[in-house]
Amino acid sequence: MDRFFDDFWAPARSSEVDTPGSFFSPRVDILDKSDHYEITAEMPGIKKEDIKITLENGVLRLEAETTQEQKEEKEGKVIRQERRYGRYVRSFDLGGDVHEEDIKASFKDGVLKLTAPKVAKAEPEQKRIKIK
Repeated sequence: MDRFFDDFWAPARSSEVDTPGSFFSPRVDILDKSDHYEITAEMPGIKKEDIKITLENGVLRLEAETTQEQKEEKEGKVIRQERRYGRYVRSFDLGGDVHEEDIKASFKDGVLKLTAPKVAKAEPEQKRIKIK
């Protein structure tokens, strides 16, 4: 029983700890609809004004950063810290069939939702050639 409490309060494994300057990828859902893409990304603890969305050469990139509040501890010590602080970065190759000005984004309760309409593909023009 004593070992249970020792393990419970033990520090997180090194693979779970974010090192300074590191980044992590937000969890996303991506749907390919017939006329648009829908992308939903979890970004807890991020403010809307701290999110940067870019589209370059068909690659959609999501970036954001959250910092830890500086608190002065007068008593006690931190036993465990699991909340993440750092940089969110995620990129998706949407190809050349999406234009930046057509993308719509909304952010509520830590969830970013993007709708990226696909460019309508032009039907090949067919011309009839007269036989002389």
